[in-house]
Amino acid sequence: MVDVRVYGGPTALFEFGGLRFLTDPTFDEPGDYPLPRGSVLTKTAPSAITPAELGPVDVVLLSHDQHPDNLDDSGRELLSRVPLTLTTESGAGRLAGNARGLAPWASTELERPGGGTVTVTAVPALHGPEGSEPIVGEVVGFVLTGDGLPTVYVSGDNASLDRVKQIADRFGPIDTAILFAGAVRGDFVGNALLTLDSAQAAEAAVILGARHIVPVHYNSWAHFTEGRDRLEEAFSAAGLAGRVQWP
Repeated sequence: MVDVRVYGGPTALFEFGGLRFLTDPTFDEPGDYPLPRGSVLTKTAPSAITPAELGPVDVVLLSHDQHPDNLDDSGRELLSRVPLTLTTESGAGRLAGNARGLAPWASTELERPGGGTVTVTAVPALHGPEGSEPIVGEVVGFVLTGDGLPTVYVSGDNASLDRVKQIADRFGPIDTAILFAGAVRGDFVGNALLTLDSAQAAEAAVILGARHIVPVHYNSWAHFTEGRDRLEEAFSAAGLAGRVQWP
């Protein structure tokens, strides 16, 4: 089991193979954050930690850079101080410095402090219904593997169970699944889901054969329509309550 510390929204920290990984860094204060096309995202609660309190971070796993609920101003500043950011190919082109883009199914090997390597594989994610990429942008998830290490899946803002099945076919069963939930919907894509809802998060965990489940991306923002209560109900209904790691 990998110990995952969740700090609000999509931001979580975990150690794997002696390296410290941070997902989608968001540390700005509550308030309104504009998006293109005139819409606004409202952050309702502060992060449980500040960047200064994180300690050293070796790698940021950034599902996408386009939206402030996945990468905000404080998160962008943090990226300049982290040795490596892994993200989408298009995102790496927008971010300066240490960002490395990975296409789905592409891998990179990272040196472990005590010898050996950790392999990070970018995996498909879809931030909305099929065909929505030109509107919502490119998103990626990650799978982490290594000799003698459990397998970790970080979903990113994925709304597609078909993508989850593809990942399970290649890497399952998963030891620890960090699942972005919240049942976010978008008017600009016919009010379709942009992330997993609670029932889908439970179904994704079943598909992955996940031994441990860490829900993220379900609190701290007004557009997250399903919170912890709904997730607890869904995981309990699927017989998975004992596998869930809450903050």
